[in-house]
Amino acid sequence: MELPSELINNAVIELSRLPGIGAKSALRLVLHLLKQPVQNSENLGDAIIRLRRDIQFCKKCFNVADEAICSICNNKVRNQQLICVVENIRDVFAIEKTNQYKGVYHVLGGVISPMDGVGPEQLKIEALLKRVKQDVVDELIMALNPTMEGDTTVFYISQKVESLNVKVTTLARGVAFGGDLEYVDELTLARSIVTRTNYEKYLVQ
Repeated sequence: MELPSELINNAVIELSRLPGIGAKSALRLVLHLLKQPVQNSENLGDAIIRLRRDIQFCKKCFNVADEAICSICNNKVRNQQLICVVENIRDVFAIEKTNQYKGVYHVLGGVISPMDGVGPEQLKIEALLKRVKQDVVDELIMALNPTMEGDTTVFYISQKVESLNVKVTTLARGVAFGGDLEYVDELTLARSIVTRTNYEKYLVQ
């Protein structure tokens, strides 16, 4: 679409790079910003710049953080011996929204997928095993998406920790096979966490 302003056109192009934002949606956002006080746009721009410049990844669990260790890992009220293992940061946000989980997390950064060239060495599995040994972890909740790749990853990790005297559980199958945690409603996800099952029992189901 041809726009009468190069400034507007450039802004539309940049916003269109965001996932789920097409040219029409980007134009609506640009026109909305033009109606707002200049300070609002400056605050938005500053927030984005600071986000990309200052954001860190927790050295312990690999969640996003403002400092070297994230606020969840630093929270003394959280159960440090209970680790919820997730695929990505969005899954941490999804579980936190349920207000049902009081442990800590470990973000793998993906799942084992030989077809995509992703093996255990590309994930944060070794760092997880190190945490289990050092922190005397009681339980690992494997909160991975219920897919073939997710189940393969759960199986691999469960084998690695078999001799470490740690309980391995999975989310109850209230989360549908093949689904993404990001899109599961909060009630279903909360119930899945509360009614999690032993991984060994899941294998024989």
